[in-house]
Amino acid sequence: MGMQDDDDKQRAQKAAKAGRTAEADAKRLRLAKNLRDNLQRRKQQMRARRAGAADEASGLPAAKTDESDD
Repeated sequence: MGMQDDDDKQRAQKAAKAGRTAEADAKRLRLAKNLRDNLQRRKQQMRARRAGAADEASGLPAAKTDESDD
């Protein structure tokens, strides 16, 4: 009986470890997909910016709160 209990414990430990690695693999795949999607989106944004006319503004025009020439 003692041997069978040890075998059951080892099987349970292996199953738990396999479950954790499966969860880790799923998380790794999900994060990799998010990273690829983000990279693709950024590349698309850069292509769109290059396709447009060059910006005439210098500095940070979006930071201005009024139309003064400061």
